[in-house]
Amino acid sequence: MNLSATDAKNRLGQVLETAQREPVFIDKSGRRHSVVISVARYEELLRAEQGGSINGSMEARRQRFNEQYKDWIELQNQFVAEYGVFGEEWRQW
Repeated sequence: MNLSATDAKNRLGQVLETAQREPVFIDKSGRRHSVVISVARYEELLRAEQGGSINGSMEARRQRFNEQYKDWIELQNQFVAEYGVFGEEWRQW
């Protein structure tokens, strides 16, 4: 939702209800000025900013990935050990 500052002021109740579902962008002097979001979304953003995320820390996500795909990762490591990396001879570094 996108509103002018005057409309947002006049329809504050609707703005607050809409913000529970989606961000509400408020324009002032023809330019985007502010965004109204729900408390739940704000807390998610704070957690992400502090190194966590909605699904947990990056370390926890990495561990879940490695556990889920450990067989595939091992197969890829064996392939590289046996055949090397494709195009290695063309790398500049």
